[in-house]
Amino acid sequence: MKKIVLLLTLLCSFSIVSTASADVLPEFNDDDPAVTIRQGDQATYYEYRVNGQLIEIKVKPTIGKTYYLIPTDDGEFYRSEDSNLMLPKWILFSW
Repeated sequence: MKKIVLLLTLLCSFSIVSTASADVLPEFNDDDPAVTIRQGDQATYYEYRVNGQLIEIKVKPTIGKTYYLIPTDDGEFYRSEDSNLMLPKWILFSW
């Protein structure tokens, strides 16, 4: 009987600990890279920002190829087929 009570006490304590840690949200810094996804009528837009500055916009149309809008110094955007972001693109495994 004592073993069953001890086992139930341990099981209850583990469930309380796991729910308490699930309530803690990660903190984000303004300097961290951020991606904002916006759904439009004809396309989905992914805005990539680093330190609050817009780096590029990935446009994924419902029909057609994905392209990127990259801001220039004069406030305009130019269209590119390739991304300018230097992101790690590791292949962990493949078959």
